[in-house]
This record gives sequence, structure tokens and C-alpha cells, in this order.
Amino acid sequence: MPFGRRRNRIDRSLRERGVPPEPQHREREVAETTGPWDAADAPQDGVPRIDLGSIRLPAITGTDLRVELNQQQKVIGATLRSGDSLLQVSAFAAPRAGGIWDGVREDLARSASGQGGSLREVEGPFGPELAGTIVAAPPAQPGQATAPQPVRRPARFLGVDGPRWFLRGLITGPAAESPEAAAVLEAAFRGIVVVRGADPMPVREQLPLTLPPQAAAQLAQQQQAAVRPPATRPATPPAG
Repeated sequence: MPFGRRRNRIDRSLRERGVPPEPQHREREVAETTGPWDAADAPQDGVPRIDLGSIRLPAITGTDLRVELNQQQKVIGATLRSGDSLLQVSAFAAPRAGGIWDGVREDLARSASGQGGSLREVEGPFGPELAGTIVAAPPAQPGQATAPQPVRRPARFLGVDGPRWFLRGLITGPAAESPEAAAVLEAAFRGIVVVRGADPMPVREQLPLTLPPQAAAQLAQQQQAAVRPPATRPATPPAG
């Protein structure tokens, strides 16, 4: 019941702000969400989560987290690895009521087709998703002289609409084709808590990501060490 899950998140957010939700003309009951979660209804499940600012990502045994930094050392991406499979996650601003996943799916499918890939809409564990292939360059390896050539690879795009946010996940590797390989990454996506914040933002603008506090402190120390002038030794007086 993906539609019910989405409306439940949005309606709860509106109630907390004292705004009555829009009347819903449908007969079925609204299903309670099972994740991903809004910060307002995050579960007290005891699961440790890595604080990335707008996203709190479950720390799951056997997975590795990689964050991407731009030249200003700002976080612009977060990727979770499980074996040979990857899950890239991003959160975006969305309208107060209503979702954007329908339009985003159309844009992603059109973009993939224009680049030589192919995505089709299927029903997944989080509702409608896109599955097929995309064309992208693999990450460059240390010491690699030339940029790697784009290759076609299997992919799945997951999407969940929340109250004033939209969460997107991109699964690549074996997990894009094997339900067994996807189980760990799907569980990680389901356990994400999105922290939208109160600041107004344009629709579809990416919510800001930050380094975890410990990693941020280590990066600050490295930057300070890089700009600190080298220590000078006192001149040794000549013998005699």
C-alpha cells in the first residue's frame, strides 16, 4: 500500500503543524508506514544510525558507507556497499502536500533512455519503482591514468514520498537483479530516517548532507595540519 504509506506520512506532518489534511476520497484504510521514516515518527527500535544531517542511515553489519565530497569538502552523496552491490541515497525537498515520485520516475526513465539505458516501471517493496539498465562510468581507481569508459549496468531506482521530502535510492550491481542480494540494501533503505528541517527550499532541491561528527572532526584536524606552517628548529650555534 505505497500510496497509503505516503499519505500517512504527509497527514501526520500536517496534523503536527495544526493544518487539517486534505480530504481523501477513497474507501480503503490508510496503512501505517514501515519505513523509511520521517524524523517526527522515527521508531525507537534501538538500531544505530549514522547521522548524515538530512539522512540518518542504519548501521548494518557487513555494509560499508562511503561519502562523496566536493572541492569545498561538502558532502554531496552517500553510498552504502554490500558485497558487490551499491545503494546510493539522496533526499530532496517536496511540497507540503502531495508527492513528486511520479514525475521523478518519468524524468529518470527519459534520461536513462537518452543515454543508452532502459528503465521500466515495476511494483517493488516500496511501491512503484524503475528497473532495467543505466549507462554510467565506473569509479576511477587509484593511479588510473585515463577516465574509465561508461558501461551498461543493471539498476533499480527506489522512491518514497514523505512530508515535505522525497527519498530516492539507486541500487546497482547484483542486488539490482537478485532479490536475495537486495535484501540487505532494501532493509537499509527501509530503516532510513529523513530529517527535513523547517527551512523553505525549492521543490526537488537536494537536502543538505553532513559528515558524521567523528568524521567531521577528523577532517578538520587533517585540514588544520595541512595549512599549519612547519615547525622550525632553533639555529645551532657554531662549535667553539
